[in-house]
Amino acid sequence: MIDGLKPYAEYEDSGLPWVGRIPAHWGSLRGKALFSESHLPVCESDEIVTCFRDGQVTLRRNRRTSGFMVALLEAGYQGVRKGQLVIHSMDAFAGAVGVSDSNGKCTPEYIVCTPRSSGSVPGYFAVVLRLAAQTNFIQVACPAVRERAPRLRYPNFGDMQLPVPDSDEQTAIVRFLNHANRRIERYIRAKKKLVALLNEQKQAIIHRATTRGLDPNIRLKPSGIPWLGDIPEHWDCRKLKHLTQFVNGLAFKPGDWKSSGTPIIRIQNLNGSEEFNFTVRNDLSESLLIQPGELLFSWSGNRGTSFGPFIWAQSFRGYLNQHIFKLTGYTLHKRYFYYLLRAVTRHVEEQTHGIIGLVHITKPELGSIVVPVATSQEQEAIANHVDRQCIQLDRAISRTERQIALIREYRTRLIADVVTGQLDVRVAAARLPDEPEELEPLDEAEHVEEVNGDEDTDSEVDEVGNSPRIG
Repeated sequence: MIDGLKPYAEYEDSGLPWVGRIPAHWGSLRGKALFSESHLPVCESDEIVTCFRDGQVTLRRNRRTSGFMVALLEAGYQGVRKGQLVIHSMDAFAGAVGVSDSNGKCTPEYIVCTPRSSGSVPGYFAVVLRLAAQTNFIQVACPAVRERAPRLRYPNFGDMQLPVPDSDEQTAIVRFLNHANRRIERYIRAKKKLVALLNEQKQAIIHRATTRGLDPNIRLKPSGIPWLGDIPEHWDCRKLKHLTQFVNGLAFKPGDWKSSGTPIIRIQNLNGSEEFNFTVRNDLSESLLIQPGELLFSWSGNRGTSFGPFIWAQSFRGYLNQHIFKLTGYTLHKRYFYYLLRAVTRHVEEQTHGIIGLVHITKPELGSIVVPVATSQEQEAIANHVDRQCIQLDRAISRTERQIALIREYRTRLIADVVTGQLDVRVAAARLPDEPEELEPLDEAEHVEEVNGDEDTDSEVDEVGNSPRIG
């Protein structure tokens, strides 16, 4: 993809700390010299356009139709036209900047910009602004209305100094990055499909072992539970509230945080993130502390990403936040119980409620779930069997996810190098086909990544990703 790409012949300092050096023949201009704020009227036929954190700006229905908060009164809405630069003022810091692929309308929290001349290619400057977000320049340069959520208004954008190649180079950069992104997205999608298949195979192993046992010839009996079907004749069915107690975490406000101390364990930490908040409160019960090896259940999050059981593997203690239950008082074998909860999570999800695409379950709802329970003699054998059967699958999943992470890192670096002129793509872009093949539409599940359960999120922005749609 980058074979034959070379730097420009001469560079100079851009004067922009988040950009560094740029080709000597490039210039720099403020945003207000490049784009004007459009303030177009809304047409009766206009549908809502949404700017997502992955850089796509499109009609809301093109991504999905549910999970958004709906305004009862569309006060201040403005028109958007295909090809305009759109910036989500409260989520620009997270990359919600792109070029609209549709005509429509948007909320007044969006900045809709029109080029002042043909020398400003919206797709190029969308990528430049996403780079500014990635380097945290937007976050530190704009006033914040809430913790870690700066609001970028047009005057802020207008004062930003941006690197400016000539329009032909801007077009070449957009052309090259769109082509590169299509290839990378195909690779990522193929790897994600592989991970999904491996996880399905793993889930099937877990479900079979925890609902039917290990003896294929065992006599079965009806469980009386529609989703479960038949279970071994000598097993019992019990409600979760009779097997364990669920200890709720607490809601922590920004004023409770500091830069060090005792960590607050959030959903993203259960999924591997090592970025923690720390509490300054000293009035918390010891029952809210999580010890290494504790069995936890995340009850709020995006479907399929952070809902379900976890075994806390960190070597330090932390306090529960409000979206995590700690399971206590159970007598079942821990790993067996973990796998049993994994087996019933999909059914539990069906019983949940929530808003803006999040699942939410109360303690009574979770406690009322009925599960099959193997004898104490079988529980460790089932856990060991699942461990053995899944170890190779886990290794394959981990390896594939690492490949996805590496290609994303490569894409991030490639975009940064190309958009700031560290690589000259003019010749490569000219050789690309005129009408490259478009990707198939993404499934909704492919858009969904974790939303921090204890932080505010914008009602329209719960898809979080790194894929640039440059336009």
